[in-house]
Formats: sequence, structure tokens, C-alpha cells
Amino acid sequence: MKYNYPAFMFRDDGKITVVFPDLPGCLTFCDNVADAFLAAQEAVEGHLAAMADEGMKIPEPSDLLAVEPEADDAPALVAKVLVPVTLPGRTVRTNITIEEGLLDLIDAVAANRSQFLAEAARNELARRRGR
Repeated sequence: MKYNYPAFMFRDDGKITVVFPDLPGCLTFCDNVADAFLAAQEAVEGHLAAMADEGMKIPEPSDLLAVEPEADDAPALVAKVLVPVTLPGRTVRTNITIEEGLLDLIDAVAANRSQFLAEAARNELARRRGR
């Protein structure tokens, strides 16, 4: 399922900070707005994936026009943006075919084979999207 989460971009000492009013604790820092937007997508997707892994309820995104930064932060506001994300879905069991030696290497470094493969797939998809 795809959603657009509102985010605030703030400039402070030349750095861009992105925060999500619907996701306390989810934030990222970058040198410029273009990098901040891409980092924001990665941050929110990772945050939501962690919430899903912990069995936490994923909050509905607020309307962009309904959210405002704290009064103390307002002077540093650069932009209010919508960050598109694909919400993590339910976990499904699947069978795959993989080289035995590669599976042994994965098992040697990962406590959870499925989690390792899912994380590797997310990283590769992000790389291919140019993040």
C-alpha cells in the first residue's frame, strides 16, 4: 500500500534536517535538499519496516495542510513535503532456490535468514532506484 507522509525540512547551520510529524523519532540529516528528500524516503521506509517487525500499528499519514512545525522550529522551515512510501505488508511464506554455498555464507553471518534476504532485497531495490 502506498502512502504519502508529511515531512518538515529545516535548515540549521547549513544542514537540512527532515522530521515526520506522524512518526516521532524518525528523522534524517543531509547537506542539501535533494539528498534530504531521498534520505527521507529511506528513513521513513526503514522506520515503518521496524515498526512492522515489532508488530506496532502503522499510523495513517496526516494531511499536509493540517500539520505545522513547532513555533520554535518555524523560522528554520525550508519546506513542507509529502514523502511517498510503500508500507510494509504482511509477511508471506515463500520457497526460493539458492546456491547451497551462498546459503551457507548467509547463515554464517545472519541470525535470521529471511530477515537478511529481505534487507538485502530492500538495499538492492534502493540502489537500483538511484538512492
